[in-house]
Amino acid sequence: MAYILDDYAILSPLRAKNNWLKLSIVAFGVLVGVSSSSPITPFLIAVCMSFATIFFGKVPAKFYFRILAVPAGFVLVSVVIIAFFFGEGSKLFSFDVFGYTLGVSSAGLSMALLVLSRTLGGMSCLFFLSLTTPMIELFSVLKATKFPDSFIEIAMMMYRYIFVFLDVAAGIRYAQLMRLGYKDFRTSFRSMVMLGTNLFIRSWEQGEKLYLSMNSRCYDGKLIVLDEKRPVMLPEIVLTSLYFIFIIIVFYYTRDILVI
Repeated sequence: MAYILDDYAILSPLRAKNNWLKLSIVAFGVLVGVSSSSPITPFLIAVCMSFATIFFGKVPAKFYFRILAVPAGFVLVSVVIIAFFFGEGSKLFSFDVFGYTLGVSSAGLSMALLVLSRTLGGMSCLFFLSLTTPMIELFSVLKATKFPDSFIEIAMMMYRYIFVFLDVAAGIRYAQLMRLGYKDFRTSFRSMVMLGTNLFIRSWEQGEKLYLSMNSRCYDGKLIVLDEKRPVMLPEIVLTSLYFIFIIIVFYYTRDILVI
């Protein structure tokens, strides 16, 4: 709970930069990475966005790679399945398991690398945004894009109370641990059921308190979201343009290159 994404986003030097510029960089990276037919471009996008997050955003490298390892772990399972069960052509290697032959073809391995590179490229772009821009500023961007007010307000309340309930859950679990609530499987199962029940009751109580507090403050159906104007400086435009041009050149000249 001490190290959440918003903590790093609030302290990041890139927080003071224009939100629309950061969104355009992220959207460009995601679209180009998904559109690339070669894994080279998405891998390059992942490297560039990771470097920008760590070097310019001042995010600790250990923390960054730890959170990046979570989606990477999930995608590695998919990559192994794709490599073994998709693609045709000559087998790079194969072996027998219970009378069945399993092998990896060049087409399957190329597809697996492409999926891996696209995932890493997209996740690095999203982590760049989440680690340099607090959520409240993203809500102001949504407000400026004329999203429905009800959608934005529900999203703001959900995001706020995620951490309230996490804090409550951590407190309850700590109290259960002090009372040996997880000493064996049966006790752990019972403690988890009690934890879920208490969270449901607390969420109901928090919803009623929120309703009363908003009505007491003359809530008229709209939440005010502050939008701070940040001009885009010339060095930022030059650096972003050079990055876009470089990625487009790599995308064009590697569109027919396969690693395998």
